[in-house]
Amino acid sequence: MFDASLKYGILGLARSGIAAAYKLKEMGAKVFLSELQAADQISSVQELKQNFACEFGGHSEKLLDCDVWIVSPGIPLNVPIISQGRAQGIRMISEIEFGYQIKAKDSKIIAVTGSNGKSTTASLIYHILSELGKKCILAGNIGQAFCSFPIHKPGIEYIVLEISSFQLDLIESFAPDVAILLNLTPDHLNRYPDFDAYCDSKMGIFRYQSSADYAVLYHDSIQIKKRDQDLKAQKLYFSSTARDTSAYLNDKFIHIGDQTFSMYNLKLKGHHNKLNCMAALLSIQALGLDMDRSMKAAASFKALPHRLEYVDSINGVAFYNDSKATNCDSTKNALESFERPIRVILGGSDKGEDFSLLTDSLQKHAVKAYVTGDTGDLMRQAWLGKMPLEFADDLESCVRQALADAAIGDNVVLSPACASFDRFRNFEDRGETFKTIVRKIKREKE
Repeated sequence: MFDASLKYGILGLARSGIAAAYKLKEMGAKVFLSELQAADQISSVQELKQNFACEFGGHSEKLLDCDVWIVSPGIPLNVPIISQGRAQGIRMISEIEFGYQIKAKDSKIIAVTGSNGKSTTASLIYHILSELGKKCILAGNIGQAFCSFPIHKPGIEYIVLEISSFQLDLIESFAPDVAILLNLTPDHLNRYPDFDAYCDSKMGIFRYQSSADYAVLYHDSIQIKKRDQDLKAQKLYFSSTARDTSAYLNDKFIHIGDQTFSMYNLKLKGHHNKLNCMAALLSIQALGLDMDRSMKAAASFKALPHRLEYVDSINGVAFYNDSKATNCDSTKNALESFERPIRVILGGSDKGEDFSLLTDSLQKHAVKAYVTGDTGDLMRQAWLGKMPLEFADDLESCVRQALADAAIGDNVVLSPACASFDRFRNFEDRGETFKTIVRKIKREKE
């Protein structure tokens, strides 16, 4: 557990690393910061230099003088410095683990992971808790870092965390009061040896729970069901069809115990968001909170930016920004969320996915696919001759061509099935660029 007498090394100065550094300093620990990027690439470099011992432009053996490393989730665990540290017996944890070690005992943690839907579900839970008047925070892989909040002080009732597999890879005691696993589909296969290793990493969210905790799991997932037998937590399942679960869908209603929630009240598009809503409401039930008020709060929740976000219409053609769709399964959900076939914009940086897994969904739900980015050749191999394709050098060319091809009533959806790092800083940057392009074209047409 946390020991202020130890020296902590911070590997990677993204938001979680910087937040951990300042929290450690606040709590009286010695801290050394190490960043692979050059100093001129770090926006807060002068302030960091004033407050900490730092190194930039690479990780040196100075790190080996530290007792514990807090490793950024963006750093692969097979890089040489990690191997060197492990050989020296240095403890390595994630910022999520560190935050858990120092958090006040009166705070309850609701942690959400899964291949898709994490941000929406975590935000929905936070929205419900806020509407119930609870003092709560939303952190982790969304918004601000966990350690940027005064989590070591009493008074925060609920901490809602979105958790990635990378954050779970370096936990040693993290045990949320309620842990949610939404789904398991191929993702991040450039970081894991295979899909099984990725799935096992996600299951780590339950590893340190006890029988007093709750595990909320997707009953219909084969990958989850074959891994959930030895969980110590109380299991609450949600399902599309199975009526013997804690929550299920039937006749446009979510059923939780003897209570129902009408899907007509849900403002989120797509079947996948019905599942996300079930998981969120089950977590609220596990906490013993007012379900009637919670369902009313869920009905007022709106879609997050970059997640099937309506942008605008041009000459009767609607544009949707689903830039957060960074894997095939997320894009499949987007394709299935519209009643009529869509024109979908795809492509980005490669994460090792098999794009042929999207073929059936594209054939059923897309009129045409517009492809750009580094994965263009892989997508050509997967879909050439199987559906209409258009290849373009950039995102704006895709948008303009899709509009030129579209008829009144069509939907054009950016749902890339890829990460964004080939052309953009992140998925938010890609989504904002898409929205800017759409609005620019609309001004041209007025």
